[in-house]
Amino acid sequence: MKVGLIGTGAIAHKHGDSYKEIGWEITVVSNRSEQKGREFAEKYGAAFVADWRELCARADIDFVDVCAFPDSRLEMTRAAVAGRKHVLLQKPIALTLKAAREMIDITAAANLRLGVMSQHRFDDATLFLAKALQDGRLGKILQADSYTKWHRPQPYYDRPGKGTWAVEGGGALINQAIHGLDLLLYLAGPVTEAFGYWQIAAAHKMESEDLVNAVIRYSSGATGVVQATTAILPGYPERIEIHGTKGSAILTGDRLTAWDVEGDPGDDAPLVGDNMDSGASDPMAISLEPIKRQFLDFGKAIETGGKPLVAGEEGYAALQLVLGIYESARGGERVMFS
Repeated sequence: MKVGLIGTGAIAHKHGDSYKEIGWEITVVSNRSEQKGREFAEKYGAAFVADWRELCARADIDFVDVCAFPDSRLEMTRAAVAGRKHVLLQKPIALTLKAAREMIDITAAANLRLGVMSQHRFDDATLFLAKALQDGRLGKILQADSYTKWHRPQPYYDRPGKGTWAVEGGGALINQAIHGLDLLLYLAGPVTEAFGYWQIAAAHKMESEDLVNAVIRYSSGATGVVQATTAILPGYPERIEIHGTKGSAILTGDRLTAWDVEGDPGDDAPLVGDNMDSGASDPMAISLEPIKRQFLDFGKAIETGGKPLVAGEEGYAALQLVLGIYESARGGERVMFS
């Protein structure tokens, strides 16, 4: 696969390293800062173009990988579709559900694949737990929770656009905890209602929230808790806790750290101790393996015309839950999802 990459910030280097390891080529890159863009291009052996529209129109790439801020993703997707390119987006898919829906619709109408990065679906622990839940090994799900108690220093938010509503769409929930929300939707199913509280700039000088708590109810009748923050010192690995009528399982970081199921010793469970990858205090302390797996899944969808595991619809669902919690926190009322 030949990739055109827009945005060469920190996460783009994880993408670049992952592409290199799976044998894909970053052909061309674009970035607002020409100096940073050219440095990135030189590192990965790519060409640099100042205008991302020119990148989207090139004939020598198979898809566009958008690592730019969320406020520009709709416009970039439009340009990619006009250039007959598949599109892979960083999370969140967009800032609004209207924009997300347009992105899904225009790529589908053009018979192009649209993917949204949510690499934790490809962790060994997540893959095991998803299959275990499908097989009923935990029984009926009673409670499914996501805890993202991370820390980011003030300089993280001093950068232009970080933690703003107009550019990033919010703070800790939409940027950090959206991975956990996507896993809840993947493992426990759709959410029908939510009630949230937030703290705006609790521990940082920033425009949006750096701490939010929510209670959610799933269509199955199960309930859950969501905690998302970048204000907790020193920062702890994120957790997904699933509790069913037969027992419980806990994901911590990218590992399965608890499997307590009656009559099921979990001999096949990939249980580990404290050795895990997590962006709790360092955004770049994440493994390349699930990123590579998601890229390969997306590449397979391009080659076969199938649907990637994390397509536009999955990105839409995660964004809908985020925005619903924000709406509840803003208005002080329960939000229902249709």
